[in-house]
Amino acid sequence: MSKNKGFSNTSAQRYSLALYELSNEANSIVDIEKHTLAILDLIEKNKDFNNLIKDPTENQENLISVINKISETFKVNDLLKNFMTFLIKKRRFFYLEKILKSFIEICSEKRGEIKAEIQSAKELSNEEISKITEELSQNFSSKMKLNYKHDKSLIGGLIVKIGSTMVDTSIKNKLQQIENRMIEA
Repeated sequence: MSKNKGFSNTSAQRYSLALYELSNEANSIVDIEKHTLAILDLIEKNKDFNNLIKDPTENQENLISVINKISETFKVNDLLKNFMTFLIKKRRFFYLEKILKSFIEICSEKRGEIKAEIQSAKELSNEEISKITEELSQNFSSKMKLNYKHDKSLIGGLIVKIGSTMVDTSIKNKLQQIENRMIEA
């Protein structure tokens, strides 16, 4: 591990793995994963909550009170609520988003899903995304967890990333390659 990087990805993975193992023991992985996604959505969409999490000077009692209110309102699993309270008490709540995202990745890996990312210049319909996911699943003989993004800057074509493999058929990439060849000439 490198020095002075603060809270590393390894630390986040350790916390998220602990949450996964506790969830597994309690036979509540599906429930906790659903609530984790809801909390991540709340972090993304609610600036006040996001700022509260990322404020290291925030009082622990206030944070615990907020977590209790959110847990009550959204009927969050007690194990997840207690885990978040634990993070507050250990002064690791600042990294909640990183830990929860890592937890979601662990759940996906344990189900045998392969993570794939697709960017397209044209906005794809749900049907097209499903068809691509199905074809990738067949080609890789594994379940796919697809992350789709629409990117107008590609001009045309697709970028598909699966693990360390990337296929870039975008016009933007082809123009960049032509520009590089002209510079080298």
